[in-house]
Formats: sequence, C-alpha cells, structure tokens
Amino acid sequence: MAKFDSLLDLHFAALADPTRRAILARLARGRASVSELAAPHDMALPSFMAHLRKLEDAGLVISTKEGRVRHCELSPEAFAPVQDWLGAQRAIWEGRLNRLDDYVTRLMKERKT
Repeated sequence: MAKFDSLLDLHFAALADPTRRAILARLARGRASVSELAAPHDMALPSFMAHLRKLEDAGLVISTKEGRVRHCELSPEAFAPVQDWLGAQRAIWEGRLNRLDDYVTRLMKERKT
C-alpha cells in the first residue's frame, strides 16, 4: 500500500472540495465540455480551471481538445487505488466491530449467569 500513498494523497485532496466532487458527479453521466461543466458553478473561469487542473493532476479526469473546445471525461481506472484503500479500511473496521460485538455478547451472557 505504501506505493499508493502519494497517489492517495492526490486523490483525497482532489476529492476534498465540493466543487470538484460536483464535477466528478457530472462526468459520471458522461463526457462534457469545460463550459458545460463550469456553467452551474458561480466562479470565474480561471478559478474553475484550477479545479479541473487539480482533478487532472490526480489522474481522475482526462481532458482532450477538439478544435476550440476542451472536453473532459472520467478516468475510471484512476479510482482503483482509492477503492482498494477503502476496501482494506472497511475490512479492518468490520473485523474490529465484529470482535467488539463478540465481546459485548460474551459480557451480556456472563452477566446473566
């Protein structure tokens, strides 16, 4: 997991902002132009482009230029390290909660006897 640490930092930093999460949610429905993505956000285009740049730097979004229009799309394989890390965390916490449940159940049985 150590080899993914810096990549995970980039991913979680990119996901930390609500504007960037909204961009990802929109791109989950399909490819879109930058102007289409920027339309619902009340900010100047350079500020919006900084958000896109952060997503691209993290590898979560791919952009291509066609003529004068820049289109963006998700890079689904880029989410694999985050999914792997979250899966490992889920397994750890499920194990801990199962042990806690077993402990509490045993204590309750001991109290009854």
